[in-house]
Amino acid sequence: MIEYENLSDEKLIELLNKGDKKVLDYLMCKYKDLVRLRARTLFLYGGDTDDLIQEGMIGLFKGITDFDPSENTSFKTFATLCIDRQMYTAINKSNCLKHQPLNTFVEFDNEVVENSTSLPKDPLLLIIEEENEKILKSKIDKNLSKMENQVLKSYLEGKSYSEISQRLNITEKAVDNALQRIRQKVIKIIK
Repeated sequence: MIEYENLSDEKLIELLNKGDKKVLDYLMCKYKDLVRLRARTLFLYGGDTDDLIQEGMIGLFKGITDFDPSENTSFKTFATLCIDRQMYTAINKSNCLKHQPLNTFVEFDNEVVENSTSLPKDPLLLIIEEENEKILKSKIDKNLSKMENQVLKSYLEGKSYSEISQRLNITEKAVDNALQRIRQKVIKIIK
């Protein structure tokens, strides 16, 4: 039996392409935490992250099946790009009332994907976006209490409620309450 954890992702994709279907399950499990982390950086007004996680898992599946090792990019970079694109596409397509919560999302963390192959933007727009992001982060930081800032930082790092409560020595209910207050404050800042 092959030990998948000892193989590179690119080698695993080769095995999948040769017919080893168990590789697909292994890679889906291996990268599910990445999907959760990417989904947690998006805030859905009136919705929850489960919808985005589901979309992210679809993006991961597409990344696994579409990855081409000859393109000289790492699988993780490609998979992250596929996950992000799938989630953003879902948000952009949600213009009907049925999906109204997806229409008003706020990105908490804009992590840059190394070696990203996304389309280049106008440099002036990039500078404006960067400045707006700094202003938004500054306003959020000023409007949150010390504890709320610590909860938000831990949450964006992908920590569970339990891990956050242990780290900050507070109850899980206090973590949940802090996240609810953070959401409300961010909505007010954006409006």
